[in-house]
Amino acid sequence: AVSAFALAACSSGSGDGDPLAGDTADGGAIVVGSANFPENVLLAEIYSQALESTGAEVTRQFNIGSREIYYDQVASGAITLVPEYNGALLARIDPDSTASTTEDVNAALSEALPDGLEILASAPGENKDALVVTEETAQQYNLVSIADLAPVAGELVLGGPPEFETRQQGVVGLREVYGVEFREFVPTDTGGPTTIRALSDGTIQAANIFTTDPSLSTEPFVALEDPESVFGAQNVTPLVHRADLDDDDVAKIDAVSEKLTTDTLVVLVGQVVTDGRDIDVVAEEWLQQNDLN
Repeated sequence: AVSAFALAACSSGSGDGDPLAGDTADGGAIVVGSANFPENVLLAEIYSQALESTGAEVTRQFNIGSREIYYDQVASGAITLVPEYNGALLARIDPDSTASTTEDVNAALSEALPDGLEILASAPGENKDALVVTEETAQQYNLVSIADLAPVAGELVLGGPPEFETRQQGVVGLREVYGVEFREFVPTDTGGPTTIRALSDGTIQAANIFTTDPSLSTEPFVALEDPESVFGAQNVTPLVHRADLDDDDVAKIDAVSEKLTTDTLVVLVGQVVTDGRDIDVVAEEWLQQNDLN
């Protein structure tokens, strides 16, 4: 079902060309991209509809893949905007940065981003990576925080998206900061049904799942505390190729971000993932409720 939502979102919007194949857009269109998980597709659709409400022409290029794929497309101008998560983006650009608060992360990003790329205003809402176990596993090993995993992780299998294995905000940081080394890493999906099913049936004993995922409230899962902030601030933060946006576009994008709280993300993602509602309809309703379209 999630794949159907993503595919439906990919096919919506104007423009028949492939924006990854050449310049940013034909005729000044704004190309909005997304990563390959439902929340990010939903956010991309929200920003797309908001921009279209101002008369802008928008081309959608959703469900591209991981940051390792889409970042270079924004840098080249093939994509104009992608909804990012500031801490995870900083870890990609400067893995040695120790910034963890929203303000410090954004300041570090502003310095580290190459010419042409900018971050716009961060939303108050965050969707953090989390290390998640079942309630049974937490009780068996007395797990409250990630640090508690250090003496027992060698007995456990970790699952998550393939890129989690090589990210600082992933296996690398868990090992360097907490001394946590799992027996094995198994690639699953980006906090989606494959990961959740594998954790539920015991194929894996720990998983990378996002904190806004409905499974954290509907399944017997425990998100372990992260006292050392391996997973720092993760505010929704649009990454843009600034030359392809005018001031009115930026003002509209900022107005949308201002309304995106963590509670909002949880509710909207639940409507898509749990209730099976169409992404474009959920986006349209939320924009209308907030006078943003």
